Amino acid sequence: MSTSICSRALRRSTLSARSFKLSARAFSQSVSRDASWGFIGLGAMGYPMAKNLAAKIPEGDTLTVFDVNTASTEKLQSESSSQNVRIAKGPKEVAQNSDNIISALPEPQHVKSVFNEILSESLPKPPSESSRIFIDCSTIDPITSREVAKLVKEKGDADFVDAPMSGGVVGAAAGTLTFMVGADKSLISRVEPILMLMGKKVWHMGPQGTGLSGKLANNYALAINNIAAAEAFNLGIRWGIQPKALADLLNSATGKSWPSEVNPPVPGVKEGSPSSKDYTGGFGVSLMRKDLRLAMTAAHEAGAKLVLADVARTVYEETEKEHKGKDFSVVYRWLGGKE
Repeated sequence: MSTSICSRALRRSTLSARSFKLSARAFSQSVSRDASWGFIGLGAMGYPMAKNLAAKIPEGDTLTVFDVNTASTEKLQSESSSQNVRIAKGPKEVAQNSDNIISALPEPQHVKSVFNEILSESLPKPPSESSRIFIDCSTIDPITSREVAKLVKEKGDADFVDAPMSGGVVGAAAGTLTFMVGADKSLISRVEPILMLMGKKVWHMGPQGTGLSGKLANNYALAINNIAAAEAFNLGIRWGIQPKALADLLNSATGKSWPSEVNPPVPGVKEGSPSSKDYTGGFGVSLMRKDLRLAMTAAHEAGAKLVLADVARTVYEETEKEHKGKDFSVVYRWLGGKE
């Protein structure tokens, strides 16, 4: 799924005709002209997402932002060449002044807290659109997301969709994220072009909550594959195989996986990978532990058996204790892999 973003000079004259080419289907979509935008949560992922949004929304539109870290909001405002970024005093102010509100928050409790504050009293009518929509890109559990969606519908008279993303900090900065959306089908024509300003793929997984279910299923597989890749490299290298030779074998045979090919756990196998930079950057081990925990919670709710989950949880808990702040591929170092 890809989109061609017009230059700022032409954006206002060509916006209504912008066509978004979609994998598996194609139809013309556009973001609303003269809309008001909001973004809550300028963390490692949220900041580059908001920066892309500020750069790509139609000329003349405004983006109202909030984060508890005021340095992040001030930095975003100073880096916005179009001067269209405004800083809010809190989440409620963002919602009050926006038609389309994106949030990217760390944990379920943060999402609950933000939306409880936003909905502590009735919201005014949207500034420009006929209705207000909240797009939550946080990776949380589906139960919490459905609770918040219900609250938004009942107290905010607005729509709420879950749209967790994949692609990491690098993808967020490059605007190449993949979003997994849980929403009523009727909302996709509005949600998709918004997300395409920050990414390159949007997958509609089903009703509200299923975007998170898809994300957690994917990250559960990633958690297991990462451990398997680290163990396989450790095993082969201890047998005397050169790391790059083993990587070539795995990635051309049935052992191939994202952790073996894109994010190999052995330093020097792939230039620029976190493992080749002392396991810095990338997807933090604490985030993987969090997502694994959320996947296990969701699996319990669904009655799905996860036979490897407990072992994987122990691996990531122990790895985090020894290598906090490192990329999750540091599991290889925790195993005692040769570097």
